[in-house]
Amino acid sequence: MVSKGIDNSPSQVSGNDGGYTIVITRWNPDIVEGLLTGAVRALNGVGITDEQISVVQVPGAFEIPLACQAAASRQDCNAVIALGAVIRGGTPHFEYVAGECTRGIGEVALQTGKPVAFGVLTVDSLDQALERSGDNEENKGAEAAMSAVEMVNLLRTLAR
Repeated sequence: MVSKGIDNSPSQVSGNDGGYTIVITRWNPDIVEGLLTGAVRALNGVGITDEQISVVQVPGAFEIPLACQAAASRQDCNAVIALGAVIRGGTPHFEYVAGECTRGIGEVALQTGKPVAFGVLTVDSLDQALERSGDNEENKGAEAAMSAVEMVNLLRTLAR
């Protein structure tokens, strides 16, 4: 398929003048701090300044979608980056929280027309969460941040 002049490959992701809101959870603070560090570092790495980034905290993953919706409704927000960690336990709680968080985040993006990047870890163990939130190439906070920037750029291109 021909892209008709739209080059949005990962190597073409660069910063823009948009505002980015990062929604983080209070649960699993060590994991979330690693995701946040990865996200901010990635945003700064493509030219997004600290002044363009705001961070808000919610109690847990279940509350992420509502905060994402509130952030996305703001004029100064071009994209939202949702960061958190839901670690499987011995009860069905994991499925309910992870499923509703995922569904809600997707719904916010479709309702608002603004990117809501998914950086919420849904893992089986603490070790898996540490791998995906560490200072390494696997940091899912950094991946979510780059997805947000890429989508802001893509939506601007498509709107022309």
